[in-house]
Order: sequence, then structure tokens, then C-alpha cells
Amino acid sequence: MDTSVLIQTFIAVFVLADAVGNIPIVLILTKGKTPEERNKVIDKAIIVAIAVLLLFAFTGQIILNYLEISMGSLRVAGGLLLLLIALQMLRGELDTPIIEEGRDVAITPLALPLLAGPGTLTTVMLLMSKTQSPHISVLVGIVGAMLVTWLILRFCNYIDKWIGAEGEVIITQLLGFILAALAVEIGSVGIRELFLR
Repeated sequence: MDTSVLIQTFIAVFVLADAVGNIPIVLILTKGKTPEERNKVIDKAIIVAIAVLLLFAFTGQIILNYLEISMGSLRVAGGLLLLLIALQMLRGELDTPIIEEGRDVAITPLALPLLAGPGTLTTVMLLMSKTQSPHISVLVGIVGAMLVTWLILRFCNYIDKWIGAEGEVIITQLLGFILAALAVEIGSVGIRELFLR
């Protein structure tokens, strides 16, 4: 197991899932539900998000080969995408999802795209290609990050009262800064692969 890849996967997935920042959205999406019903929604969302992330992590390379896209190009594109998301987090411009009646909010928008968005999918696929055998490291990183996210969302009522609106803004901004640094790192590796080899 590659510890470095595991840690990078855990941090990237956890930051992009933005559990703390999504607490107000979870509360809005589950408004009127009992704590048990809210927990069921969160459980289902986490399971769906993990399944989608693992599917994309393990089949993403096949898609790239079919489309003849190099890893360098994907790293640059993924870095730019992550940087845009990070800038949105830093500027407080993340879109609030539209709620429609009859929709299973556990799948959309909670699991997709809030917990497993395009940035997260791109990241796990990129991390899967970092070493010769990163599969276990990426798998454990994804599951670990989603378990922590699950724990945070499970206690969203208490966390919302404890940190308040200002605390959510501060934590989201801090996570956005870390994500921006990770985005620059991924993008710079891609640029070196494309132009310096």
C-alpha cells in the first residue's frame, strides 16, 4: 500500500466532498424529516457516492485509452477544474442545488454532484495512475474520506448549532485554500509531462 497516495486520496476526496460546507444544504434537503429519515438519506447518499467514485477510479483509464487522452492532458484539465472549484469555495460562490419534488435527494443532488462531483471523479482517476499498484491505497482513501464525511453529516444538526454560519464559512475557505494548492500541484505535474519530456 502506498501511504502517500492513500493520504492524497483521502485529503482530496474529503475536501471535495466538503461535508461541513454541505451541512446547510443537507438540512435544507431533509427539512421536515425525522432524524431517522435524515440518517437514511445520508447513508444512501454516501453509499452511492462511494460506488460512483470506485467505478470511475477503476474504469477511468479504459475510457482515456479509448479516447486517446494522455494522462498529462488529464492532469492539466483536472488541475484547472479543481482550481475553479477551490476559487468558488474561497469566494463563497458554490451553487445551491435546486430542490424538485419527487426527486430522491440522496442520489441527486446529495451524492451527485455534491459528494462525488466531476472534480472528485477526475481526482480519483488521476490518483489511480500515480503508482504501479495504487488500487488498495486509492480504495482505502476513498472509503476513509467518505466514512469521515458520513460521520460529519450524521451529526449535522449538532455541528450546525455548534460552529454556526460563520464557522462554516471559515472551514469552507480553509478547505478551499488546501484544494487550490492540490490543484496547482496536479496541474504542474501535467504541464511537466506534456512539455518537459
